Amino acid sequence: MSMTQDTSKRPSPEEPGSSSLSKRARLEQNHPESPDNAPPESSTREKHPGKRDAAGWSKSRKGKEKQSKNAGRRRGPRPTSPSETPKNDDDDGPRPPRLPKRMTALLLGFCGSGCSGMQIQPNVRTIEGVLFDALVRAGAVSKDNADDPTKVNLGRAARTDAGVHAAGNVVSMKLIVNLPGVKDWVSRINEELPPEIRVWGKVRVQGGFNARLSCDSRKYTYFFPSYLLIPPKPNSAFARSQRAAAASGGPASDTLQHPFWDFPGADSSSPEQDLARKRQWRVAANDVDALRTTAKRFEGTHNFHNFTVGRDFADRSNQRNMIRIQAKPAVYGDTEWISVLFHGQSFMLHQRKMMSALVLSCRTGTPTEIIDELYGPRMVLVPKMPALGLLLEYPIFDSYNQKVTTANQRKKYDDPHVDFRPPIDFEQYRSTIDAFKQTFIYEDMRATEDRHGIFDAWMRYVDNYEGNDLLYLNPRGIIPATAVIRKDGKRRPKPFKESKRFDVTNIKELKDAPPLEEESGSEEESMSKPALEDMEG
Repeated sequence: MSMTQDTSKRPSPEEPGSSSLSKRARLEQNHPESPDNAPPESSTREKHPGKRDAAGWSKSRKGKEKQSKNAGRRRGPRPTSPSETPKNDDDDGPRPPRLPKRMTALLLGFCGSGCSGMQIQPNVRTIEGVLFDALVRAGAVSKDNADDPTKVNLGRAARTDAGVHAAGNVVSMKLIVNLPGVKDWVSRINEELPPEIRVWGKVRVQGGFNARLSCDSRKYTYFFPSYLLIPPKPNSAFARSQRAAAASGGPASDTLQHPFWDFPGADSSSPEQDLARKRQWRVAANDVDALRTTAKRFEGTHNFHNFTVGRDFADRSNQRNMIRIQAKPAVYGDTEWISVLFHGQSFMLHQRKMMSALVLSCRTGTPTEIIDELYGPRMVLVPKMPALGLLLEYPIFDSYNQKVTTANQRKKYDDPHVDFRPPIDFEQYRSTIDAFKQTFIYEDMRATEDRHGIFDAWMRYVDNYEGNDLLYLNPRGIIPATAVIRKDGKRRPKPFKESKRFDVTNIKELKDAPPLEEESGSEEESMSKPALEDMEG
């Protein structure tokens, strides 16, 4: 056998200038298809029989309907100028050139009044929805991605409930950070946003950055008028149920006999008269100390199943770590307010229940041990405080900042370098943030309370409850069997029902809301575990 191969049947090399003629085209020229002609023999047919059709040709979409799924999708090299941009059959003109996207962290603040929370939801106004639409209008999100935020990996460091404010939060997504003709990117985005939602700055982050998972901890502040610490009115339903429990063998509380209610005609005074007196009341130093002592019981790692909804005691996700809690009073206008700062790794849905347990236990003289009892397996009902007082201060990214700082130092990256990653730091915007808080959050919060008395209405709503659900607020600091919620589905008599009125922070919605006397209220909602996880932060 000769070592020289027979090349008479091998296709000749392409001639110069004939690159546009494909191999398939040359084959078709040499062997045109007809009913009488079979396809040409090929040495590769036997090697890859599965890649040929019944006639021996390579499999293709010949004879099939044109696929419309990927119509308009770019193929080949990226166009270098608008004139080279391919036209889309569905559009009147050429597609705009594709601009590069970069994973970016947006530092923002907002007044949550009038929004149904932070996270995008269909058919309702949310902070993320307003922000995303603004990014689309400004060109930071392309029109191809405008229909679905998941296309740009939208995420947030902390989710807030409806009406809750934030001085600082972080939203991360892939954004077009170099907009043609735009010198100040942040100002351009803010032009498309309402004044109560502001972007403080943007930070180029690492490709795998996730705002929620990269966040080490969050700081929240809850503000409430100090008069909430005044015990229940002696003739209120709550006070009567406390006395009835004491008469049946439980200990009596001397806290209910408070000097605030020791005046002629106290039993017949109107809510308006009581509120005027409450706003002139000032908390005593020992009451503030008691509040701080009780708040310390939240610090550390505990099972917070009673401070959210839809969580069983055995669920490991109930374990949350509170790092530090501080409380201090201050007078604004005619009303004294108390701020409670919560610094925790993460918070569960309806964290306002923590504030409710703190305030209700202090105003009823319940020992601090009741907080430890609430970490136990018995399930009880803890009401939600009004949404009006809750403010997300800012999320903290210490671990991420340390990681990027170390990488920058090791590789000697400086700010202009394309791979330089700055830390996430709200302090550089502190003066702007503080001015925003004063105008859009504090003044709005105080004006709403002054005009509508939200906190007093909530406390009177609680004091009008005459059932067993709140009997764990007692001088012994233990949970009685009558206050335990059973898991067998059996309805308990006179269950406490939450009022949606106290989830509202917008003045217009408050005006449109029905009076409390006409509202039926609702028991706690039931939510799936994935939905809960998505709504926590």
